[in-house]
Amino acid sequence: MPGGRRGLVAPQNTFLENIIRRSNHQHSSFILANAQIVDYPIVYCNEAFCKTSGYNRAEVMQKSCRGCFMYGELTDKETIGRIDDALEKHIQDQFEILLYRKNRTPLWLLMHISPIKNERDIVVLFLCTYRDITALKQPIEDNDREVGGLSKFAKLARSVTRTKQTFSSSLITTAPAKSNLNVTELMNLGPDLLPQYRQEAPSTPPHILLHYCAFKASWDWIILFLTFYTAIMVPYNVALKNKTSEDVSLLVVDSIVDVIFFIDIVLNFHTTYVGPGGEVVSDPKVIRLNYLRSWFIIDLLSCLPYDVFNAFDHNDDGIGSLFSALKVVRLLRLGRVVRKLDRYLEYGAAMLIILLLFFLLVAHWLACIFYSIGSSDLNNGIQFGWLFTLSKMTNQPYMFDYRYSPDNITVTEIIVSGGPTRKSMYVTALYYTMTCMTSVGFGNIASETDNEKIFSILMMIVASLLYATIFGHVTTIIQQMTSATAKYHDMLNSVREFMKLHEVPKTLSERVMDYVVSTWAMTKGIDQDKVLNYCPKDMKADICVHLNRKVFNEHPAFRLASDGCLRALAMHFTMTHSAPGDLLYHTGESIDNLCFIVSGSLEVIQDDEVVAILGKNDVFGDAFWKEPDTGQAMANVRALTYCDIHQVNRDRLLEVLDFYKAFAQSFSRNLLLTYNLRNRLIFRKVSDLKREKELAEKKKKRSGSQSITGSHREKDLLQVQENQHQHRSQQFGILGSRKRFGE
Repeated sequence: MPGGRRGLVAPQNTFLENIIRRSNHQHSSFILANAQIVDYPIVYCNEAFCKTSGYNRAEVMQKSCRGCFMYGELTDKETIGRIDDALEKHIQDQFEILLYRKNRTPLWLLMHISPIKNERDIVVLFLCTYRDITALKQPIEDNDREVGGLSKFAKLARSVTRTKQTFSSSLITTAPAKSNLNVTELMNLGPDLLPQYRQEAPSTPPHILLHYCAFKASWDWIILFLTFYTAIMVPYNVALKNKTSEDVSLLVVDSIVDVIFFIDIVLNFHTTYVGPGGEVVSDPKVIRLNYLRSWFIIDLLSCLPYDVFNAFDHNDDGIGSLFSALKVVRLLRLGRVVRKLDRYLEYGAAMLIILLLFFLLVAHWLACIFYSIGSSDLNNGIQFGWLFTLSKMTNQPYMFDYRYSPDNITVTEIIVSGGPTRKSMYVTALYYTMTCMTSVGFGNIASETDNEKIFSILMMIVASLLYATIFGHVTTIIQQMTSATAKYHDMLNSVREFMKLHEVPKTLSERVMDYVVSTWAMTKGIDQDKVLNYCPKDMKADICVHLNRKVFNEHPAFRLASDGCLRALAMHFTMTHSAPGDLLYHTGESIDNLCFIVSGSLEVIQDDEVVAILGKNDVFGDAFWKEPDTGQAMANVRALTYCDIHQVNRDRLLEVLDFYKAFAQSFSRNLLLTYNLRNRLIFRKVSDLKREKELAEKKKKRSGSQSITGSHREKDLLQVQENQHQHRSQQFGILGSRKRFGE
């Protein structure tokens, strides 16, 4: 299914987007730190944290998440120890701590620490959330004063703060092993669990259906079949005045169909759809509003139980005929087919079947109209119409009962009875319309009355156009209407054949296919360079400035640029789209582009560790204007989500800066690289540090055991020497006694 219809559904790591969305909702600031590197360096911080601390993002990146750069003389050392303990043990905790802004202004912050795990259940990040509580704390210069000298408001604020501090501390100390749900509620990030740092397929609430799932695809085909059933039966029942209430089986079938269409309305309130940007919209509120504003009224009108109204009427005239005509409103169900036609027309066989069914459906409608005209003429006493002729041919004549006025001259009513069966009349009418629509016309059934001839003329005009459209120029018209889709399928087929020809690995081929689909969803197959080449240079520059307006408006480095400078820069900017998992830079590659992130998020990986996470409005690359040579990337840059990146080439940027001297100074001073790929970070992994400690402990144990065995050996030698000495002394004593005895 094309990406524009199915949406962008590749697995994405939306962790950063989720955290930013929640922090914006709660008006809080946060930082992200790598839990696998010693000292836990900061890899991301939001704008709210920069405003709170007074530091810009470039100054905060790679600093320790402990916040040492914001410590001051009044920062509590006990709280610092608790922070270190929480980070070392990978536990969730919260603290009230006094920190200092860049201008050394003190502020009280409520700090929350929460470890973030990946798909292997390993803690890879720390999420530190901050909330300013300075307004609730006692002014710092009044710390040494007595409480009695405080104002009533200060006493109240002090009591509230102490109560809150006591409650939070007791909550953490008494229940350190609570579930993640309570901790996230404590962090004011919403009642749902914290997202993990991993790639996930687009998730939907449990009561929301994906519009491309197998069940919804099967359901759409069922709705298509029932829609054609409705389009056939409603005109037939109205034209032939066939009351559903008289046939129990037909009444049951129609009731079941009405129930199924009502269920479809309910499902539409719980089914995702593809937004204008190709994203899959799964928010229940947005889905309901979109359906209410689009097709809800039409679907509701087509599901009203008109058979119930008609069941209580036993007269063919007046209100009964009105209720019977209201059944035609059910033809609005064809709108369901129209809005889902792009899904049905994806397959060639399905497209041919639907076109053929549509041709037969039009023939059926015309046959019902042709019968209604013949019946009307017959009821008016005309005895040379096609129905009267048919009755003679089938030997089933009509019987006319004329009712006269009291003067026995004026006919007031004609009651017609007898005639062919309904089946014979409908088949004959359908046969006539088919012969006219296909321009065959055998002539055995002909139009006799004026009304029939007028209808036949109009039918042949419509049928000729319909016939030419469906059977004559169907290929040309479809190619004109779906040229972009045909181009899209040609591109996909070329990519698939290339993958098969060169035996590209499955994982790589899936990445390529996802990139092609996502790029098509964003560009709709339009070649930007080809379109821009149609325009003159001046107009082309204006368009380029408009396309890069987000970069020029968001970054202060371009605020002092003149119109001519912006136009020159915009001509050299290029826009790229990256799918999740794409590597924008590899380690060792030349850094020849300066990249501005417009949407999405990326991660910077050095030595298999995430050293930075980049999001919207971040800048990465190299400071070309300060370095004389081209640098090499010291890390990999990989996309976490679908990203739109605007980049400018190094040589082109230097040309513009060399020409606009004044702008070059402002650009060099105001542009802050969020991450400089030229710089290599020096860090030690926590796992390496733990391994060194374990090795040191093992060496210490070995040296201790060797010293113990050495002391035992010395004792054994001394014992042996003493035993030998005692044995010798005993021998000398025996010899001396023998000598004395001999003497």
